[in-house]
Amino acid sequence: MHVLFVTSGSTGDVAPFTGLGVRLQQAGHAVTVATHERFAGLIRACGLGFRRLPLDPREMHEACAQRLSGRTDGPLGTLMVAKQGTAYTADLAHGILQAVRQGADVVVASGQTALLAKAVADCLGMPSTGALLQPVAPTGAFAPMALGRRSAGRIGNRLISGALWRAFHHQAASTARWVRAELGLPPLSRTARRRPAGNWPIWYGFSPHVVPRPGDWSPEHRVAGYWWPEETSVWQPDPRLADFLAAGPPPVFIGFGSTPSPDSEQLSAVCTEALRRAGVRGVVQAGWSGLAAESDDILTVGEVSHRWLFPRTAAVVHHAGGGTTAAGLRAGVPAVPVPAFYDQPFWSARLRSLGVAPGVLPMADLTADGLAALITRAVREPAWRSRAAELRTALAAEDGTAPVVEAVEALAAR
Repeated sequence: MHVLFVTSGSTGDVAPFTGLGVRLQQAGHAVTVATHERFAGLIRACGLGFRRLPLDPREMHEACAQRLSGRTDGPLGTLMVAKQGTAYTADLAHGILQAVRQGADVVVASGQTALLAKAVADCLGMPSTGALLQPVAPTGAFAPMALGRRSAGRIGNRLISGALWRAFHHQAASTARWVRAELGLPPLSRTARRRPAGNWPIWYGFSPHVVPRPGDWSPEHRVAGYWWPEETSVWQPDPRLADFLAAGPPPVFIGFGSTPSPDSEQLSAVCTEALRRAGVRGVVQAGWSGLAAESDDILTVGEVSHRWLFPRTAAVVHHAGGGTTAAGLRAGVPAVPVPAFYDQPFWSARLRSLGVAPGVLPMADLTADGLAALITRAVREPAWRSRAAELRTALAAEDGTAPVVEAVEALAAR
């Protein structure tokens, strides 16, 4: 069986599928990942096939950030991000069609490409399933990502998330019309266009210990557990980093991943001062924010394995993207989330409610004093690390890949 993963976005949107892909490969299947050229090396280092999707995610994120102003961690910010994302839909749809037409037995679609890839697979008569990293299906159990950290109550949450879900499917329907025309297929009948896609199986790659499966989800939506990125022998810690860790107590990690910054110097200065005021050592990851700080007590690093580094830290300050959030929970260390937009406020709220973060400090409110206060609590108050350790143990007992491998094999056998 040949499985094609289709995913788009930042490292956190791509890396989980290396682990899932390797697991399928170990079960005897061929696996290819269709994503951006930026991640070709990562995919191939894991022994998986690669097919290129257009666009560069860093350029997409930076273009989006340039158009954002003011607060971006609430509904208006999410709307602006979504509106910017629609500008890339046509290019992604063309790339997905080219990737899928090269052949596969099953298409596994994720993220912003999920419903686009489903539309392409349907038109080509290929079985497909969703593999999502955020809980986007309609529910009243918690606030949809579009609301940030604010809940509208069970009824309001359900209505808003339902409206968003229908909007996603409307966009996919537009893609399906274009693909059918491209392939010379007749348009769908009015009945077929109105038929809901609610029976499409979707797996979610996060732990039920972190986001319990809502009771009002339909049976097709299933929580599998985390899909941990595959570790390769390509990455090795920089000797400077190893020496720095050995030279003193565990440092606090600060990194904002794929979140760009309009003023990297100012952001770096705030983080440096916060570490100084908290009286802790720090490892600062440059990331797409361009952070940079160097002193006897602070080291700046580039690409680094979160799986390797995070267990060696006293706490992690991060943007609360899904991948970094998962890595921190896996390491069993306290978190200080600094969300900016999209799913980051949602995961920040989860970290706070799980008892592993002493508070949430939105990027729009970031100050040295505020960040220093939360770092101090995360490092000095033992309750946060104790709860983080409990979650680490729970996550270690899960296998999020097994049910997905079984489901994909069953889908191909139909």
